Amino acid sequence: MKSSKIKPMTPEQLKISLDRLTRFKDTETKYLRVFYDILSTYLIKPKFKKRELDELSYAELRDYTQEVINYSLENLGYTIKDDYRINQKLLEYENSIFKLDENIQTLLKNKINYASWIELLTGDLPKNLKWLKNLASDNDSIRLREEYSQLFPVEKVIITEGITEEILLPVFAKVCGYDFDKNGVYLISAGGKNQVVKLFYKLSETLKLPVFVLLDKDAEENLNEIKPKLRTLDRIHLLRSGEFEDLLPHTLILRTLNDDLKNFSRIEIECLKQPLPMVKILEELFKEKGLHEFKKAEFAELVAKQIRSTDDISEEIKDIINEISNDSSHS
Repeated sequence: MKSSKIKPMTPEQLKISLDRLTRFKDTETKYLRVFYDILSTYLIKPKFKKRELDELSYAELRDYTQEVINYSLENLGYTIKDDYRINQKLLEYENSIFKLDENIQTLLKNKINYASWIELLTGDLPKNLKWLKNLASDNDSIRLREEYSQLFPVEKVIITEGITEEILLPVFAKVCGYDFDKNGVYLISAGGKNQVVKLFYKLSETLKLPVFVLLDKDAEENLNEIKPKLRTLDRIHLLRSGEFEDLLPHTLILRTLNDDLKNFSRIEIECLKQPLPMVKILEELFKEKGLHEFKKAEFAELVAKQIRSTDDISEEIKDIINEISNDSSHS
């Protein structure tokens, strides 16, 4: 590959690629996506079209990509170090969470200059990059995760239907004394019950970690679709009624509404006690008060700011958190 011609990556482009390589995603998918992007943009000679990249072996993809990255780092003044401890730790970590075949192992067995690459990482970093910087040391990654709430290394995955659970479950759990980030609990909002099934099917085939699935009451059919694929280390919880918004205590919702509407109006708790789904009640209230359209994510963020103690947590939410935190299958 001595005849290669390379357009050097900028520091920002290198940081973006490093971030994408170390996120919690399927190993093969993220590596191929990053490698293809780097080669199609920065490898000038030989120049590969998408179809031609598809025809390269994983070893060739790896070798061309590490050449581009290492050349870019040298161009920025970094020394190529003969230190592959981070590479080995990334290989071990990806193998500990995903089932990887020989082809995927080939992508991970690279000589990318991580020791210099991480020197680009300064300032406020996402959790995966904070964890990556710690891999350069011999410090215990579990202890660092617990001490600094770093999330990585991930030890358990939660799949929920919607954004409300994604925003509020970690907050409720923390109030109950169980910190998702300190315990390596990674939460994914799938975007609907059918998407939960698809995601669980995929993870159950490739993931070595336990998966906790949370479904709304109306997802019994989806629950039955998941059960045949449920592994001994996985757990599933079907809400006893409605959806996650229906589990929020009326006092918490009322406090959230009145704090948000304090300059416009005041809501009485009786307004929340109608025999309707809570989302429907809130949509009608927002219309009645002449407010903007009710949006689950925005409202969940407001609710999160109002959570003060376990009194703001319903019994079923406490049960869900107990199921997540007390499940010994991940240990």
